[in-house]
Amino acid sequence: MGARDLAGGELNSEKHSGERLRDVAIPFAIFTAIWGSTWIVIRGQLGVVAPEWSVAYRFVIAAVGMAILARLRGESLRLGRKAVLPALILGFCQFCINFDAVYLAERHITSGVVATVFALLLIPSSLMAWAWLGQRPSSRFLWSSLVAVSGIILLFVHELREHAASARQILSGIALTSLGMLGASTANVLQARPEIRRFPLFGMLAWSMAAGAVIDALVALVLAGPPTIDTRPVYWAGLLYLALFASVLNFSLYYPVVRKIGPGKAAYSSVLVPIIAMGFSTWLEDYRWTLVTVAGALLALGGMILALSRGKTRIAAPDAA
Repeated sequence: MGARDLAGGELNSEKHSGERLRDVAIPFAIFTAIWGSTWIVIRGQLGVVAPEWSVAYRFVIAAVGMAILARLRGESLRLGRKAVLPALILGFCQFCINFDAVYLAERHITSGVVATVFALLLIPSSLMAWAWLGQRPSSRFLWSSLVAVSGIILLFVHELREHAASARQILSGIALTSLGMLGASTANVLQARPEIRRFPLFGMLAWSMAAGAVIDALVALVLAGPPTIDTRPVYWAGLLYLALFASVLNFSLYYPVVRKIGPGKAAYSSVLVPIIAMGFSTWLEDYRWTLVTVAGALLALGGMILALSRGKTRIAAPDAA
C-alpha cells in the first residue's frame, strides 16, 4: 500500500468520523438530554387536565409544528393514499399507546420508576428489529445490553425501596409503562421498514402526529369525558416544551438516527434517560444518590459505551433517510 493509499484511507476515516458525529452522536446527545428532562415536566401535567387530554393537546401542537418543519425542509405534505395506513399505525403505536400509557403510569408510580422501566426499551426494539428487519444483534451487543440492563435493575430496585407503594399500584404502573414501551418499539421498527421509509420522513411524522392527536382525543372522550383546560402558565409552558422540543425536535432527530444505526442501538438513549432524569431530580427534587444508584448508573453507561463503540457488528443498519 502506497503513501497515497494511506493518506486516502486516513481522509476517508476522518470523513466517516465527522459524518458519524454530525449524523449520530450530536443528535443522540440532544434527544437523550431532552427526553431525560421530560419525566419531571410530565409530572406537572397531571392534575386539573386528564392525562388523556394532555396527550391530545400535546400532539395537536406537535403535528402543526412538524408540518411547518416539513415545509421549511422542502418536503411535501401530500403523501398520497398509500401513506394513510402507515400514518395511522405509527400515530396509534407511537403517539397514542406509548404516551397515553406513560402519562397514566405516572398516576400509579413515580416518574423515576417509569423512566427506569422504560429504559428496557432496547430489549423489545432489538428483538423486533431482528424479527422484522433482519438486523441480528452481535454477541458483543447482547453481552453489553446485559450489562446495561443489570445497571437498570439496580436503579429500579432503589426506586422501589425509596418510593414504597402498594403492590397493586406498582403492578399497574409497570404494566402501563410496559404497554407504552411496546408501542414505542413497534413504531420504531415499523418506520424503518422499506414500505414506510419511502415516504418523506418529516411529512410522515406530521401526519402520524395528527393521526395520533385524533385518536388521543377519541380515547380521552371515552375515558375522561369532555376536555378540560388548566389556566396555569406553568401547565402551558410544560405543554409547549413537550410538544415542540420533546416531540417535534426530538422525533426529527431520533428517527434519522434509528434509520442510520438501527432501532436496537438507537434505543440505548432510553438507558441514559433515567440517569439524566435522576440528575434533574438531584437538582430539583433533592434526589439522594447511593452506592446502589451509582453502581447502576456506571453499569448502564458502561454497557451502552461497549455496545455502541467501534468494532465488528452483525447488525445491518438501514441507510440514513
